[in-house]
Amino acid sequence: DRDGLTANSTVGISTCSANATICNGTSCVLPENDFNKVLSVILSTVITVMLAMVMFAMGCNVEIKKFWEHIKRPWGIFVGFLCQFGIMPLTGFVLSVAFNVKPIQAVVVLIMGCCPGGTSSNILAYWVDGDMDLSVSMTTCSTLLAMGMMPLCLFVYTKMWTDTGSIVLPYDSIGISLVALVIPVSLGIYVNHRWPKKAKTILKVGSIAGAILIILIAVVGGILYQGSWMISPELWIIGTIFPAAGYSLGFFLARISGQSWHRCRTVALETGMQNTQLCTTIVQLSFTPEQLAQMFTFPLIYSIFQMLFALIFLGAYQAHKRCQGTKKTDFTAEEDETETKSESLYTNMNGGFTSNEKQTDNHVSVDTRENV
Repeated sequence: DRDGLTANSTVGISTCSANATICNGTSCVLPENDFNKVLSVILSTVITVMLAMVMFAMGCNVEIKKFWEHIKRPWGIFVGFLCQFGIMPLTGFVLSVAFNVKPIQAVVVLIMGCCPGGTSSNILAYWVDGDMDLSVSMTTCSTLLAMGMMPLCLFVYTKMWTDTGSIVLPYDSIGISLVALVIPVSLGIYVNHRWPKKAKTILKVGSIAGAILIILIAVVGGILYQGSWMISPELWIIGTIFPAAGYSLGFFLARISGQSWHRCRTVALETGMQNTQLCTTIVQLSFTPEQLAQMFTFPLIYSIFQMLFALIFLGAYQAHKRCQGTKKTDFTAEEDETETKSESLYTNMNGGFTSNEKQTDNHVSVDTRENV
């Protein structure tokens, strides 16, 4: 086979490398050498440890009272749920139909759309002054609910292309992701509760480490899968549009539902930032090498563009904040004050929902004015 492939390459029939094991038109997959295997194990271990440390630091910015408030009154979590398992699978379905991709390629697009949110969204939510309590609770809930929602969404959207039973969902990987998220964040919340000053220092270090980790993951992906970049143009286009649509639709749905600006930023990131590692695992478990040749790189393409758009979003927000000439705490305080002025409008839109914390603040302010 290899000699035949080399001969085809010589006469110009195939554009694949001479040592490619699978070749299908312009898509090819190179054999995984020993260097890649060793590098994959080492870097996966390092990244896992770093991710746990970063999530511990992110937990140091979560307050127990506010976090529990989201659990008791899960309006923000519910909006995120609609975005995660409503908007994203539907968007993936529409894009697959619109670009008329091959059935196997449509399936991988839908798998990506049905995955829960990724932990990178928590890091970016911190940098855009998002609601960290909401961000962590949304990531945790989406990962937990993925146990049931992923099979349901895949059954609804993929049955026109493939037998749903052929898709293997790695529940052990989902469970590991959940544990790797909950334990470090819980420790961070405890540290913030007991030692608030130390928690701030840990948070600063962790936020910088998180930014480095995001860059490291992107570089590692490029190294490990450098032989799989030749893929159909339709998947490149979908991989570009899909995350941008997720961010935009998540932001607008959150705003329409009456969420504050910093929560809108949080929901947007949680919606568009998917767990691409989980998607890659599902694809590897479910399809043959010949099928992988046609769509294996799509999770990596999505990962690159979801990070690119998130960084553009972060840069635009930081530039806007600098133009305002305010610090992080002052800027979020100004946003909260603006939200208070229009609270009655959004309270009606939310069916009369107002958090206990806001009600208490309103009563205090009224009592203060009466005393004056």
